[in-house]
Amino acid sequence: MLEKPPRAVWDHLALVMQVGLTFAGSLLFCFAIGYWLDRWLGTKGVFIAIFIILGIAGGGYTVYRQIMELDQEKGRKRTKKED
Repeated sequence: MLEKPPRAVWDHLALVMQVGLTFAGSLLFCFAIGYWLDRWLGTKGVFIAIFIILGIAGGGYTVYRQIMELDQEKGRKRTKKED
């Protein structure tokens, strides 16, 4: 019978899912705004392109902040253990 994977595996899986969903959510949200603006204003893809670029930039920045925050938390835990 298979053994349960260690807790660290689940923690890493949760982080990967969180990062992926954050990025995808940002991109889809910006795509929807661009699509709606294009339909409302009668333009053909101008706002979709602009908002997709903004979604990629915003999603990337948010993912970067999440990873840096996690790295800082691990650094604090290491410092506490060493003291």
